[in-house]
Amino acid sequence: MAEKTPTLYEWAGGIEALERLTEEFYKHVREDELLAPLFEHMTDDHPQHVAAWLGEVFGGPAVYTEQLGGFKRMIRSHRGRSIRPEQRTRWVQLMTEAADTVGLPSDPEFRSAFMSYIEWGSRRAMANSQPDAPPSRRETVPIWGWGEAPPGTA
Repeated sequence: MAEKTPTLYEWAGGIEALERLTEEFYKHVREDELLAPLFEHMTDDHPQHVAAWLGEVFGGPAVYTEQLGGFKRMIRSHRGRSIRPEQRTRWVQLMTEAADTVGLPSDPEFRSAFMSYIEWGSRRAMANSQPDAPPSRRETVPIWGWGEAPPGTA
């Protein structure tokens, strides 16, 4: 019998690992001169919401969809923020550093898939944040796999 390939969520260490990641990440975001203005009205539970989002994206339980409003809420949260390229780049940098700090798996296969989503997601967030951004055609949270992006648009 063939073994089941673990999801990225399972490989990362589940929700506990993702919550450590987002807590570490947002600790630095709050102090970062480029990013702090984007997150000045961030609620205290925002890191847990992002951990739930990442968990769902990486193949874990659909907590973000079932409890927090799903994909359409994520899109709404970025609308009108006018994220600049240097802010997106800094976001990716801090997320990468947080992944190292909290000890997310460092094997090339996981990090490649993880960074692929971080790059893709941050670019979609930046595009969706612009004043002239067209409405998204996507209805559901994208589910990321090992070495492949999900079909559809964000």
